[in-house]
Amino acid sequence: MGRPVARRLQAAVAALALAAATGAVLSAPEAAAATGSATGYATQNGGTTGGAGGQTVRATTGTQIHEALCGRADSGTPIVIEVEGTINHGNTTKVSGSSCNTAAGVIELKQISNVTIVGVGSGAVFDQLGIHLREASNIIIQNVTVRNVKKSGSPTSNGGDAIGMESGVRNVWVDHTTLEASGGESEGYDGLFDMKANTQYVTLSYSILRNSGRGGLVGSSESDLSNGFITYHHNLYENIDSRAPLLRGGIAHIYNNHYVKLNESGINSRAGARAKVENNYFEDSKDVLGTFYTDEAGYWQVSGNTLDNITWSSPGGTTNPAGPDMKSTTTVDIPYTYRADTAGCVPDVVSRTAGAGKGLKVSDGNCTPQTPTPTPTPTDPTPGPTDPTPGPTDPTPPTGTNLSIGAGSDGSSKAAGTSYGDLRDGNPNTYWSPAGPTGSASIKWASATPVSTVVIREAADSTGAIKAWRLLNGDTGAELTSGEGAGAISFPRTSLRKITFEITGSTGTPRIAEFETYTG
Repeated sequence: MGRPVARRLQAAVAALALAAATGAVLSAPEAAAATGSATGYATQNGGTTGGAGGQTVRATTGTQIHEALCGRADSGTPIVIEVEGTINHGNTTKVSGSSCNTAAGVIELKQISNVTIVGVGSGAVFDQLGIHLREASNIIIQNVTVRNVKKSGSPTSNGGDAIGMESGVRNVWVDHTTLEASGGESEGYDGLFDMKANTQYVTLSYSILRNSGRGGLVGSSESDLSNGFITYHHNLYENIDSRAPLLRGGIAHIYNNHYVKLNESGINSRAGARAKVENNYFEDSKDVLGTFYTDEAGYWQVSGNTLDNITWSSPGGTTNPAGPDMKSTTTVDIPYTYRADTAGCVPDVVSRTAGAGKGLKVSDGNCTPQTPTPTPTPTDPTPGPTDPTPGPTDPTPPTGTNLSIGAGSDGSSKAAGTSYGDLRDGNPNTYWSPAGPTGSASIKWASATPVSTVVIREAADSTGAIKAWRLLNGDTGAELTSGEGAGAISFPRTSLRKITFEITGSTGTPRIAEFETYTG
C-alpha cells in the first residue's frame, strides 16, 4: 500500500525541496471567514453549530489555539477560533486549564464542545500536525489545510491521521478543507479522515483528500461497529490507494464526490455497513465500490453514478467488487433534505468548490457554484434545552410478542461484567450498563421489523437512575421520540432493522435489565 502514491509524488517533493532551499514562499490562496450551515448527517441529533454565538479570537500558532480553548469559562462555552498562518510542532505546546485537555504536537479537541476552527486571511496550514477529536461534540472545522501528518518517522502527530475522531464524538462538520499526505503507510502516513470508537453524526463536505495510501475509515476493526451516520458530499478523492472511505458497520451517505485515481480500491463497505452511493463521478480508478480484504459483507444502494475508465477485479475470496454492473444490495433512508447535482457536472462543480481557499463556494443542486449566505449570529447563543417529554412512570405492559427475544443487540459501550445480550434474554436479574453515566444500546433484526412500543425495564437496584433519553431509528439516525424515566414508550409504528435507546442523562449507574420491543 502507498507505493503508487509515493512514486507520483517524487516530482512534487523535489519542487518543495527546491523552494525551501532558495527561500521561496509558496503562497496560499485567500481564505474567508466561517459561513454557511452544516449539511448531511451533521444536521441530525440536534444539529451542528460549532462556536456560533460565542467569542471570536484569532490564533497564529497551535499554542494560541489551545490557549483559546483553555481560556473559556468551561469546556462547553461556545468559541470561534480564526486561524491564519502555519501551525506546526514548533509552535504547538500543551496548555492547561479547567476547560481543556490539550497536548503538545497535536491540536487536541478533547472533552470539549461548541467550537469552530476556521481558516481566515491568507489561509491556515497545519503542517505535519494533526487535529484530534476525542469525547467532543458540536465541532466545526472549516477552510484549513492539514498536510503530511505522520505516525512513524519524525515528527509524528495524531497517529498519522490528518483529522481523527474517537470515543463518543458527536456532531462534527468538516467543510472546505484540504487533507493531503505524501505517500502511504510505508512512508509513515495513515488516514486522512478517520472515525472510530463510537463516532456519529459527521459530515465531510467540499473537501480535497489526496496523495495518500488511505483516504479514511469508519471503524477501526470488524468489532468497532458503533460508528455511523456519516455524509460525504462534493469531495475530491485524488491519488488514493484505498479507503475512500472504508466503512465497518453503520450508515453512510456518499453523493456528488469526484474520485480520480483510486489505485487499489475505493468505497469499501464491509461488516454490515450500508452506504447510499449516488450521483458520484468515478474516473481512472480500480474497484471503486464493493467489499474488499474481508469476507464480512457490507451493502450499498447505488443510483446516478458515472463510471469513466474503471477496472474491476474478478470476485472471489475476500474480494467482492460491486461492478462492472453495479446493482443495489440494500436500501438506505436519508432523514435530511439535500439537493444533489447530476453526476455529469460533478468534476466541474467539485473543481470550483472543494478545498481550502475556494471562497467557501457550494453547489445549489443545479450544477452552479455559489457563495453561501453568511451564518447569522443567534440572539441567544446559549439557550437552555426544552424539557423532554416525560415518559409514563408505571405503564401497563403491552400485549403481544416481545420482538427482542431472539434478536441481536449492540451498543456504544458496556461496563465490566455486563452484556448487550442481557437486554433481550427475558431475565430481569441480568442487565446491561454503559461504561459511564450515558450511552446507548440497540436491538437489531436481519430484516425490517415494524415496532411501535418499547419497554425499558431497569434493574431492581437502580430504579430511577435513567433520567433523560432518546429513542432513535438505528437505520437512519432519526429521533423517534424522547423523554424521561424508564417504562413504556409509544411512537408511530416504524419498520426498521435497528432501534437504539440512548441514555443522555442519569443519576447513579443506569442499568437496563430488559429492552423489550413490540409491534403494537
